[in-house]
Amino acid sequence: MSPSAADAAARKGDGRVVIGWKFDRAQRDELLRSFPAVYPIAVADHVTLAVRAANDAALPEETAGEIVGRADDGEGVEAMVVAISGTTDRPGGGTYHITWSLAAGRAARESNDVIAGHGWQPFDRPVAVTLVPARFH
Repeated sequence: MSPSAADAAARKGDGRVVIGWKFDRAQRDELLRSFPAVYPIAVADHVTLAVRAANDAALPEETAGEIVGRADDGEGVEAMVVAISGTTDRPGGGTYHITWSLAAGRAARESNDVIAGHGWQPFDRPVAVTLVPARFH
């Protein structure tokens, strides 16, 4: 189920939500100035931990991460790869990331496929980010 489908399901009351971390808003603006969005729709909103979590699932405890690299398919999806607790590997599969920017007609959920299919380029120096544990409804 895509994150948007999970959000819709949560509103319908099926007991499933997305959990993860919201990206700190003040830091988001600063980082978008440092790493301007490649595509017209700047997203830079959250990092997903689990897409189909139980409505009462515990939120993650971590509150810090590092942006360690960038992925871009050259066709409208840009994502920043994030390390949390020293790993970029998301439990259950995939890579921790922040969908950074999109072209019209592209969706944030495509970031997973872009990272898996195209890989990502590591940064010379990680960039610390503040993450706010959250449940997305």
